[in-house]
Amino acid sequence: MKKSIFIIMLTAFAIGAKAQTKDSVKLYNPAADARAEINEAVKKAAKEHKNALLQIGGNWCKWCIIFNDLVTTDLDLNKYMTDNYVVLHVNWSPENKNEAVMASLGYPQRFGYPVFVVLDDKGNRLNTISPLYVEDDKGFSKAKVMYFFKKWSPMAVDPKTYAVDTN
Repeated sequence: MKKSIFIIMLTAFAIGAKAQTKDSVKLYNPAADARAEINEAVKKAAKEHKNALLQIGGNWCKWCIIFNDLVTTDLDLNKYMTDNYVVLHVNWSPENKNEAVMASLGYPQRFGYPVFVVLDDKGNRLNTISPLYVEDDKGFSKAKVMYFFKKWSPMAVDPKTYAVDTN
């Protein structure tokens, strides 16, 4: 009996510790100057021959944290993402809706959160991706996220290097 109680308490503690870690993650800075950060990300992308990937959302958004956890802990996704994109978390929250930035990006918040905007190395918007395109019934699909990353990488959008998808 004592052993069962101990196991139950240990499990509850582990679940609580994991939940606390997820809740305490702060990817987004409501006080940040989003326009300045985007400009810096684009400059860095140009220097590194990458595209900029804007993940728009907020610390209040559970799915934003879940997506970030997937792409930073899955080795394949993380490698492909960091090899091809400069990633920036752009805040949208009641404290700072970044209205001018959202307008300049074509109002991506209309798709829900997180929403993804891909910019080329000159700051031109290549695409806006609704989270629905990378979800499955349990969360985010590794295969769909990788497909998205591959289809909007610098090589994929360069007419000299892209290949026609026959799927």
